[in-house]
Amino acid sequence: MTALKTSFPLNAWYAAAYDVEVKHELLARTICKQKMVMFRQSDGTVAMLEDACWHRLLPLSMGRLEGDEVVCGYHGLVYNAQGRCTHMPSQETLNPSACVRSYPVVEKHRFVWVWPGDPAKADPALVPDMHWNDDPAWAGDGKMITVKCDYRLVVDNLMDLTHETFVHGSSIGQRAVAEAPFVATHGNRKATVTRWMENIDAPPFWAGQIKQARGYEGKVDRWQIIQFEAPCTVVIDVGVAQAGTGAVPPGGNQGDARLSERSHGVNGQVLNTITPATDNTCHYFWAFARNYSLGEQRLTHQLREGVASIFREDEHVLEAQQIAMEEHPEHQFYNLNIDAGSMWARKLIDKLVAAEQPAAKIIPIRQAA
Repeated sequence: MTALKTSFPLNAWYAAAYDVEVKHELLARTICKQKMVMFRQSDGTVAMLEDACWHRLLPLSMGRLEGDEVVCGYHGLVYNAQGRCTHMPSQETLNPSACVRSYPVVEKHRFVWVWPGDPAKADPALVPDMHWNDDPAWAGDGKMITVKCDYRLVVDNLMDLTHETFVHGSSIGQRAVAEAPFVATHGNRKATVTRWMENIDAPPFWAGQIKQARGYEGKVDRWQIIQFEAPCTVVIDVGVAQAGTGAVPPGGNQGDARLSERSHGVNGQVLNTITPATDNTCHYFWAFARNYSLGEQRLTHQLREGVASIFREDEHVLEAQQIAMEEHPEHQFYNLNIDAGSMWARKLIDKLVAAEQPAAKIIPIRQAA
């Protein structure tokens, strides 16, 4: 069998930036080991080019924009948004091979998505659904952080929320998360972990949210529905409701994806998409969207900063884990029941990666005369 050369597929949409990051100026970013430069054109659309001049490989991000064209900062070669060289200094004839790679780009759900693989396969319909990020029925915001770890460690972290009990005990963590039963399911491209916690004390974060939005204090029903979409997007449906109104519906059972009456509680969507930069670094885009107190911009800011502090706790753990893994390259990890979701996510990722590897050559065996 041919060994896998990368830990990520190339034929996929990856978040390259938040929409507000991309202006009429050059922005460099490494995605799937490919150095890219992006900019917003005068018509508002985003262009993405290979960040290396055809002439002497100087990063184009060290140059400048003139209109909607990139001028190399070394010898002044000019490239349009399609990557074709339109001007060379001191000559009228352009070398027909003078071009740099351009990448398929889609702007959707407040993210700029790039397809680093085969452009012929770049179907916009495959962009992950993160509509809560710009849906008028929801309010929220997020950030991007660069984490010094393999992107799959972030996926592992999100697929197993029992770590909240120990890493985020002062905010969203509580013993009920670690002790509650859960159900893990999977399909061809998605994996889901569902957890219900009935008639429990709300952790500090959610106690504050339901009190502020609904004026309620007391026992709650809590839910976490984690949905992974290969290769690296995780959307988590979370919230709490007044005990007896928001957990498994009458006649339901653990893992039932329905909720009875969420108007008695507060509901959030934690949106996560992770973009590999190198083998041991990644860009982590996240947002928290809510369906309550929609007009309170101050709350949006407070929640964004509060969630940022929670994710900083994750960042410290993940980077320490990466360092330990590099120090112990032969160590074999063992899985617990709580790893079911992350195990399925890894299998779906491996399936996509394997599909892009060239088939192993079969060498016929000569029969002895």
